[in-house]
Amino acid sequence: MLIWIIFAAMTGAVVFALLWPLNRGPREAFADTADAASLYRAQLGEIDRDVARALIAPAEAEAAKAEAARRLLRAAGDEVGAAGETEASLRRRRASSALALSCVPLLALLVYGAFGSPNAPDLPLSARIEKEPSRQDFAMSLARIEAHLAANPADGRGWSVLAPVYLRQGRFEDAARAFASAIRHGQDGAEMFAGQGEAQILAAGGVVTAAARESLSEAVRRDPRNPRARFFLAIGQEQDGDLPGAAAALRALLQEAPPGAEWTETVRQRLQSLPGTGPGAPGDDPAEAIAKLPSGAQQEAIRGMVDGLAARLRDGGGSAAEWGRLIRSQLVLGDRDAAASSLRTARERLAQDAAALTQINALAAELGLKDATP
Repeated sequence: MLIWIIFAAMTGAVVFALLWPLNRGPREAFADTADAASLYRAQLGEIDRDVARALIAPAEAEAAKAEAARRLLRAAGDEVGAAGETEASLRRRRASSALALSCVPLLALLVYGAFGSPNAPDLPLSARIEKEPSRQDFAMSLARIEAHLAANPADGRGWSVLAPVYLRQGRFEDAARAFASAIRHGQDGAEMFAGQGEAQILAAGGVVTAAARESLSEAVRRDPRNPRARFFLAIGQEQDGDLPGAAAALRALLQEAPPGAEWTETVRQRLQSLPGTGPGAPGDDPAEAIAKLPSGAQQEAIRGMVDGLAARLRDGGGSAAEWGRLIRSQLVLGDRDAAASSLRTARERLAQDAAALTQINALAAELGLKDATP
């Protein structure tokens, strides 16, 4: 009922706005018709006196009286035009008023009937949410959580709920800050530290930074079996050039995985992406073979693998992750000049990929390759 009252008020306002100029009568231009008549009689008397004194001829007197009469008629006509209106104008004004009073409401009803929902029942937002909870507006829910945390920044539980949401949305820096707030306000379990480490890695373009290593190490200290933290620490070993250690960490993670764990396929794919560990590799696993060698021979074997990776990337391009692995491995081997050269080549090859270039630049900043910055 309220909506119809509002519609009626709006329609009345529109009609009033249309009729207002039509109902405003023009102001009077003269004070009174009697004033004009008195002036005319005075002019006639003056003309008669001039004729009696022989100041003007009778013919001129008649002409002067005629001119005075014309002035009186013009004044009377102006008075009527200013103070009143003709029958024709009155009919036009009435027709315009009737048209506005009938057409404006009718047009409003037709437009609402065509584009509105006159038959839809009244259903407030709260009732819609209770009736169809699966269709709740996610953005509205997220905004409510953010508003709550803005007013209650010490709510660790709220931050622990918001942080994974940011992570799934790709808002990695916001996710890292949310995880940090959750930890700071009491939600300091292993999973919170593991989530913080993952967010820090993704915010750095996939590079396992020093801050991320600290978060992941703390997660493993609190829960030695935490799979997310162990997986990203293994990636850190891979980026450091410790391929045998990364492969061993990933295999241990697979061996200890509970039956049906969804993350095992991701770990298996990462393991197979390591050089020489994929399906069809000849002989023993190179990572295991290197681990069995004496320390001196291990260094030479690792150098040979790094040189092979460098040759392959120079010939075939490669991804940002592969270039990062090569640069880290060359630094681990102490060949800083080769790492700087690989960094420059990676920037040239990945110049058209903004995300990959950001990842490479983040790696350069972390490793301190300032002499190779663009």
